[in-house]
Order: sequence, then C-alpha cells, then structure tokens
Amino acid sequence: MVKHSTLRDSLSLGINRRLFYGWVMLGVGGLAFFASGPGQSHIFSVYVSPLSDDLGISRTSISSAYALATLVAAFGLPYVGRLIDRIGVRRVALGVAVLFGLAAIGFSRVAGLLGLALGFAALRFLGQGSLALSSSYLVSQWFSRRRGFALSLMPLGFSLSMAVHPPLAQWLIDQVGWRASWLWLGLVTWALLVPMLAVLVQNRPEDIGLAPDGEAPSGRHEQGHRDAAHTGLTLHAALRTRSFWIIALGLSSLSMLVTGMFFHQVSVFSLQGLDAQTAARAFSVSAVVMVITMPVFGYLLDRLPTRPMFASALLIMSAALVALAWVEDIASMILFSVVFGLANAGLQSHYSFMWPRYFGRRYLGSIQGAAQTIGVVGASVGPLPLGLAFDLFGRYTGTLYLLAALPVACAFMLLFLKAPSLEPGRR
Repeated sequence: MVKHSTLRDSLSLGINRRLFYGWVMLGVGGLAFFASGPGQSHIFSVYVSPLSDDLGISRTSISSAYALATLVAAFGLPYVGRLIDRIGVRRVALGVAVLFGLAAIGFSRVAGLLGLALGFAALRFLGQGSLALSSSYLVSQWFSRRRGFALSLMPLGFSLSMAVHPPLAQWLIDQVGWRASWLWLGLVTWALLVPMLAVLVQNRPEDIGLAPDGEAPSGRHEQGHRDAAHTGLTLHAALRTRSFWIIALGLSSLSMLVTGMFFHQVSVFSLQGLDAQTAARAFSVSAVVMVITMPVFGYLLDRLPTRPMFASALLIMSAALVALAWVEDIASMILFSVVFGLANAGLQSHYSFMWPRYFGRRYLGSIQGAAQTIGVVGASVGPLPLGLAFDLFGRYTGTLYLLAALPVACAFMLLFLKAPSLEPGRR
C-alpha cells in the first residue's frame, strides 16, 4: 500500500482527480526541453562573433572546441542514466537544473580557449544531454499505450526554444553585452526549472499508487506485465542482446545523416545553383513539416507494429538523401525540405520510444544514457563524409547516393529485431 505523506504527493493526487498526472509530467518534460536552450547549438550560433571578437579566438578554434566538448560531454551520460535509476529522476533533474544555471552564469566569466571549451562541455553535458535524458525518461515512465504520442509532443519544447532563445540571446547581447547575457540566461533557467522540478515531479506513477496512462493499478501494469515498473533488462544485459545494437545502429545512423545534411545543406544548394537566401528558407519548410508530423508519427507508433514504423523512418531518410542530390530548382528544393522534415520527425519520434519498448522501464536511465552517447558519437561524425566528398571530388551527388544506402541496410537489419525476454532484474 502506497502512503501519500508529503504535500507534493497530495498535490499530485489532487491534480490527478481532474487530469491524469502524466500530462503534467509531459508538460514538465516539454518545458525542460525548452529550458535546455542555453545548452543547445541554436543559441551558440548567436555567440560565435562576440566570442571571437572579445576573446581573440578564431572561429575555427571555437568550432573545434565546441565539437570536441560536445563529444566529450556525451560520455558522461551513461553515468547520469545510472544515477537516475538509483536515486530517481526528480533528484537528478533538480541537481542538473541547479548546475546548469551555475554553468550558464559561469560561462559569463570564460577567458581563453581552455575556459571556453570547459564552458561548452558543461553546458552541453547538462543542457543538451542530461536535461534531455531526464525529460524523456520521465515521460516514458508515465506513459505506455500512449508513449509514442507523448514522446512526440515533448520535443515541441525544443522547437519553441529554437524560436525564442536565439532572438532573446541577441536582444540581451545588444542590451547588456554577451557576458551579462549569460548571467541572465542562468537566472531564467533557474526560475523556469527549479521550482517546477521541486514541486511537481513524481518519478513514476507507481510511487503514488497510480499506473501509466491513468489506468487502474490493478490493470495491465501489474506483476509480470512487460511494461511494469519492476520489469526490464539491466544495461549489461541489454548490451548483450542483438536488438540493442540493431536499434542503436539505426538511430545513430539517422543522427549522423541528419547532422551531416544540416551542416552541408546550404553548400549543396549553392553548388547546385540556388542562392544562400533560398537555401536558408528550406530550413523553415523542414521545421514546419517536422512540427506538424511528429505527433502523427507518435500516434501511429502507439497503434502500429514498431518494426515497420522504424523501417519507414529509415527509408524516408534514404529518400531525403536522394532528394537532396536531385535539388536543382525551387520545386525540387521544396520537395526535399518536406521529405527532410518527415525524416527529422521520424528520428525524433523513435529516439526515446524504442528503448522502453524493447528493454522495459526498470533500468531505462542506464540504457538511454548509453544509447544517447552512441547517438552523439554518430552525430559528431555526420559532417565528415560530405565534407570529404567535396574536398576530394568537388561535388556531393555520388556520396549522397552512397549514404542513402545506409538507412536501407539498417531497415533490412530490422528483420532480425526481436523483443528480448524481460525477466525482472535480469543481469
């Protein structure tokens, strides 16, 4: 019998009488994604020029420090995941939020390339990595039948951050300078995250006598059900399964290809006769398509078999690569942008969905932390193939066709994807 002795538990149960509390947790996760903005790439683009001018560091050095810091920071995520499994996502997320605000404030004091790299690493590890991991873990715990739909809504907070944080940062830079702007970003981060995480977050529905999706605790999430809170493989057991590596390869290949296409998209368009302004508009088209179709992907994930859905996301990515190779005018650019937006929606919708679906909820933090590290490594090498292609051959087309074969191969591997047996606590 669960005892509800704290004011926080009473508040949660009071809200749950009117609205399933999982929707509140989804809102928390979405707002956390939004608040991760100071650790995301879209805000740093505003700071490249001020950092270079004030610190006397070349843009190449800034870019290299940022890429290396992102890669190094990713290797800390498995430890964050294990900590979530051990002490709960609320405590971890609250600690991350406090440290994230401190990192933003500390970034206002950086001097020199080493300090810049350390600042990048802290912001990327805490914002882009740990907050995102905590958010997806939290939402996955509160939803089962509707998990795909819920996880597809959560990244809309990231989309909102893309719209809000860059102009906010630029306004702050114009008003108070780049250093003081980070002080304000840190304070705003604390204001958004710390009270919300402290008051609202419940680690799992079972902790307050509830069940995922708002079902009765005596329903399908009782002892022995695949998605019960006590059921799931440990990280070590998951790593020994073929399914883990098939999923990891599929998702990391999507991350690699998306990053590479984002990085070189304007260059590809310019080489194929389109001006830079037209090329920039393609990002807006893809973003709109992504926002519209992510909930559709999530809705379908909850209702259709997982393997065909994952295969469709991979094949859409392959089609996006081919479409990019064919861009030569406005019409073909719009076609590519739509397909690329669909490919991004497919990646985002599957990224957090696959792990609890195949490996259970009990050790989800450890498994997602390891998987997210693999995904970041994949993304970090994403720009290399197309960059090498241009340096060696002066064009991208042939390499785009070759890269299009990678998601097709990953889709073929899904024939061997099977859900492993989830014995409680299996190691």
